[in-house]
Amino acid sequence: MATAEQIKTLLKSHFDNNSERFNTIALQIAANESRIGHSSLADEIKELVDKNKHTPVRILEFSPDLHDLVISASPRTHIQELIVPKSFHDRIDRILREYKQKEKIRKFGLTNRRKILLAGSPGTGKTMTASVIAGELSLPLYTVLMDKLITKFMGETSAKLRQIFDFIKKHRGVYLFDEFDAIGSERAKDNDVGEMRRVLNAFLQFIEHDESESFIIAATNNINLLDQALFRRFDDVILYDKPDVSLIEKLIKNRLGSFQGKFTIVSVVSHAKGLSHAEITQACDDAIKEAILIDKKIVTKNLLIQMLEDRFLAYGGK
Repeated sequence: MATAEQIKTLLKSHFDNNSERFNTIALQIAANESRIGHSSLADEIKELVDKNKHTPVRILEFSPDLHDLVISASPRTHIQELIVPKSFHDRIDRILREYKQKEKIRKFGLTNRRKILLAGSPGTGKTMTASVIAGELSLPLYTVLMDKLITKFMGETSAKLRQIFDFIKKHRGVYLFDEFDAIGSERAKDNDVGEMRRVLNAFLQFIEHDESESFIIAATNNINLLDQALFRRFDDVILYDKPDVSLIEKLIKNRLGSFQGKFTIVSVVSHAKGLSHAEITQACDDAIKEAILIDKKIVTKNLLIQMLEDRFLAYGGK
């Protein structure tokens, strides 16, 4: 039978909307029932837990005045889909492991890392990393469009940020503050307006005092623009770069899949150097679509090179 402590924890995890903890306790109860010979009940509990794991993530709505500033999603992205160096995979995997075993960490007075700063050129994997964290942990992803928040609510941005952080406290999820340099620039800059300094100070206070179980992820295209006071507020900082030769090969191979013609990936890599992860992916998609339109089942080397060069002309070096 379930112990009194298990029942209390089960109820608390339900009211906290903590499905990870709820499932863990439910499986512990199933194991106890199995040990005392109640195998039928144990199987039913396991079946219910398994069904719950496949239930769509519940997306909650922000207030009407913030609807067009926050994009809600339920990602199914997995870490294997993120083509980054192994060291990055290890760091993201550590974030996931700490979250899944946060109760073990808390027994020693520590907390899991959940305030993350992602920095790097556009299209290098920052947004996808947030999707991976949400997807792997079955959490909703809320993307806060910081540039729109600033332009639409100039003069009351701090108040809107407070609304968002109040939501973060009540509803567990992954919150991505995109285009973060819109507010994160250095406070001492001469051309910085007083409003922006107040917004940044407000964000610093909100993130420092946040004790929720949500992930707060800030993404910036230029880490050099950020105020130095920001860095100590984050548990981890991950710097992204454009893919090297080995990553370019993996990106193209994974994206083309069965559409790859009779050519070696290494023979086209030089045409992709300088492009971001997203630009290479888009070029591969363009080549696949063109092959489909001309009734071909494969992407030829020349077609892929053409699409890569088109992308380079449009975006390369930017």
